[in-house]
Amino acid sequence: MPTVAELTAPYGNFMVGPRRGQGVCGICFNLTDRYTRCYACTHGEHWLDAMCPVAYSIAGEQLHHVLRGYKRRAGATARRFTVELAAVLWRHLETHERCLARAAHSAGFGLVTTVPSGETERDEHHPLRRIVGELVVPTSGRYERLLRPSAKGVKPHVFDGGKYETTRELKGSSVLVIDDMWTTGANAQSAAAALKRAGAGPVAVVVIGRHLNRDWHENDRRLQSLCRPFDWSSCALCAFESGMD
Repeated sequence: MPTVAELTAPYGNFMVGPRRGQGVCGICFNLTDRYTRCYACTHGEHWLDAMCPVAYSIAGEQLHHVLRGYKRRAGATARRFTVELAAVLWRHLETHERCLARAAHSAGFGLVTTVPSGETERDEHHPLRRIVGELVVPTSGRYERLLRPSAKGVKPHVFDGGKYETTRELKGSSVLVIDDMWTTGANAQSAAAALKRAGAGPVAVVVIGRHLNRDWHENDRRLQSLCRPFDWSSCALCAFESGMD
């Protein structure tokens, strides 16, 4: 059976790690045109106490392909993608969950959950729940299905505090939310809103891929300047704290 390090080694060759800096959104790490926040974060609601992407998911490139394929394809390919993404998340959390807890002003996260799919039928069998609840050792013992889609029928990628409902009251518990992709952040922020309404304490999210389009403005040039190969020892949050480029 391959180890986590062996499964993630190929990903280190093509993943690009987000870093704070000029022209990077201070909330979601989107690349902006000199602004401190991207359009979605400027105009959206904010319920999360902290957010950290493992890597940029660049449209049409390898991580983006895997993040789409693990939930849309079937058979051996989907199973391989699922195991590989579980290893990527495992390796990141093992080193950097404490960075996210510190950013959220929490001593740690007692509960872990996932952002539900916008499609109720897909949500029942979504492979992300298996990744977080079974395959990733740092989260499996704390995982609980705390959120489910409401009957409200909200459009995807649109914030709505009623998009999700919780399965129970949370009584101050800190919650780590896992999602596979961040595009506008509306789903993660909607999930955080539901958790806070249910009494959660600090709520933070880890996303495997923060979606980017390489062809937008100066994105290609700026992505090329980021750390290669991928540095597993630093994340978007601790690199900023330590002053690393």
